[in-house]
Amino acid sequence: MFEKQLRFIEKFIPQKIYKFSQPFYHFFLSIFGMLFYNFPARKMIMIGVTGTKGKTSTAIFIHSLLNQKYKSGLITSANIKIGEKEKENLYHMSMPGRFILQRFLSEMKKADCKYCVVEVTSEGIKQFRHLGLFLDVAIFTNLSPEHLSSHGGSYEKYRDVKATLFKKNIFNKLKYILVNTDDTESGFFKGQVLKQNQYLNLKDIIKIIDFSLNSVSDILESGLGVDFIFEKEQYHLNILGKFNIKNLLPAIILAKNFGLNSEEIKLGLEKIKVIPGRMEEIKLGQDFRLIIDYAHEKLSFVNLLESIEKLKADKSNNILIILGGDGGGRDKQNLINMGEEVGKKADFIIITNSDPYFDDEWELANTIKNSALKENDFRLENDLKRLEENKNLFVILDRKSGIQKAISLAKKDDIIILTTRGSLTYMNIKGVKVKSNDKEMVEEILQKDLKIN
Repeated sequence: MFEKQLRFIEKFIPQKIYKFSQPFYHFFLSIFGMLFYNFPARKMIMIGVTGTKGKTSTAIFIHSLLNQKYKSGLITSANIKIGEKEKENLYHMSMPGRFILQRFLSEMKKADCKYCVVEVTSEGIKQFRHLGLFLDVAIFTNLSPEHLSSHGGSYEKYRDVKATLFKKNIFNKLKYILVNTDDTESGFFKGQVLKQNQYLNLKDIIKIIDFSLNSVSDILESGLGVDFIFEKEQYHLNILGKFNIKNLLPAIILAKNFGLNSEEIKLGLEKIKVIPGRMEEIKLGQDFRLIIDYAHEKLSFVNLLESIEKLKADKSNNILIILGGDGGGRDKQNLINMGEEVGKKADFIIITNSDPYFDDEWELANTIKNSALKENDFRLENDLKRLEENKNLFVILDRKSGIQKAISLAKKDDIIILTTRGSLTYMNIKGVKVKSNDKEMVEEILQKDLKIN
């Protein structure tokens, strides 16, 4: 109820004063939000998921499994759920501010949710939104350089902000810590807990649980999803991509710790047919495959392209990739890295807008383009067709036109991948929010231009 009033007040605060007072503003706003909604998170078992990649998928997997036995809430950048009731996240962020996060938690508590899973970002922590979560469980997925400009250009500061979530205090009720030991930073995050356990004599109060892809066997990827064995149990995940197993492991582990049996876990898994904007396949009768994914940094592209390569029906099938460069102070090196990866693997590359904010749209796109073109020596060595602008590499800033171009180029059994935006519904261009929904645009083009019913 206060969101509009707060926006109105902000207009009359000078920029210098506003910038200086921002940390205090966000801190007291979080405290006031908790008080106003009567600390809803303290009355549920709260689970926070943080890391650079896989947060959304991990949170959705946890929610689906726990909701099989206990009514649970979910807050991610892709969607918000209260039990089975789903709401679209219209706020363009994982952790909405200005009381919105606390309002959702309050709604979940009133709906008798026992558990709540929240995707936690470094920006949300910086703005003290995590203070009202009172986490029982903190999960670390992985860490790689991202959003460094928001942390003074320092990877260490970015990592330290994430680590805040792994410290027990009056705002954190921590009982379980789950850590991906395949990540090189896992020791750092486990160390935060071990130090605090030792300092506060909390041994056995905060339980550290490791998870790793090394504990999984008999992995089989197919066009129907992924099969694997974990702790002597056979599981099937309907979502494409071997990398999603790692996002699923914390969900299985937590479900077992919270009293679910194998049958309940498998039923919860069966209900997961799609994760919005994450390896989401669109099937409207076309003779090629079309997948929407949120990949927007190097490792995401490495994992994505590795999985897509395995989906090809034949070596002659093409991979057509659509990607865009995000502005808003994000790292230019990330654009270069994305360009390198698609330059090595994709048969057709279409570069569009993604979220340029106030940055030069052409400069963002050309950074990706030039990086991709530098991979031509690699392509020739690996028997891939040379990249040439306007032949198999295109810069089409308008996202919808870029999608239309890819669809016009696709032949039978080719694979089109729309990346960098996932389930986002708006694009920020020069301070204006422009509606841009990949799924809606794809469906409109397929139904209208290709006459698919």
